[in-house]
Amino acid sequence: MAYFYRPQFSIGGPLTPRVKFLMGACVVGFLLQMAVGARVYYALGLVPALFWHKFFVWQLATYIFLHGGLFHLLFNLFALWIFGCEIERSMGSGRFIQYFFITAIGAGICTVVFTPGLFVPVVGASGGIYGLLLAYAWFFPERYIYVWFLVPMKAKHFVLLFGAIEFWSSLGGTGSGIAHFAHLGGILFGLLYFNYYRIWKWIYFTYLKLKHRDMGRGPGGSDDDKWDGWGRA
Repeated sequence: MAYFYRPQFSIGGPLTPRVKFLMGACVVGFLLQMAVGARVYYALGLVPALFWHKFFVWQLATYIFLHGGLFHLLFNLFALWIFGCEIERSMGSGRFIQYFFITAIGAGICTVVFTPGLFVPVVGASGGIYGLLLAYAWFFPERYIYVWFLVPMKAKHFVLLFGAIEFWSSLGGTGSGIAHFAHLGGILFGLLYFNYYRIWKWIYFTYLKLKHRDMGRGPGGSDDDKWDGWGRA
């Protein structure tokens, strides 16, 4: 008997409540841009120089819903549908919207930290989209994503490849108008979200180990009394 492997592939599905909300907010933001004009970019887009010197802290949230043009908007809406709906169904609506804003705002934080003097507005949900890409690879690592609708690639390899591209581009300063630090920030905060328990556990036990080591070196302590603070599995 012969068995044939069929690559697992999925796409979007019916719109979920929080994805629908995010898509609607992006459309409203784009309509506001069309009505108000370029001024809205400096008021609601993320301008690192204004964030640091004028304390425009709200821009960390509002920049998500503005976009650099119709194609930019449509691409992000498409990505929200493709990846966001399945992730929302896996995480639940509450955790999904929390995760999206953590990664999108985290992407903004990386932007203002690494480009503090930038006076050019950064706009778009792409940081959150990269966070969703990370989540998609986390939940469905063996699923296939068709890069440029042509090349099949497993989700886990796709995220590694595009993360490496963004990292290399951020080092090179390509000047292409793409917010590479925002994209990397979305992936980074996604990793922190999924690993925060392990990270805090490691910090806590490292602190206990160092504290006990210092106590052992104090008055009355000896090297023979050193504590091995790590359990054995």
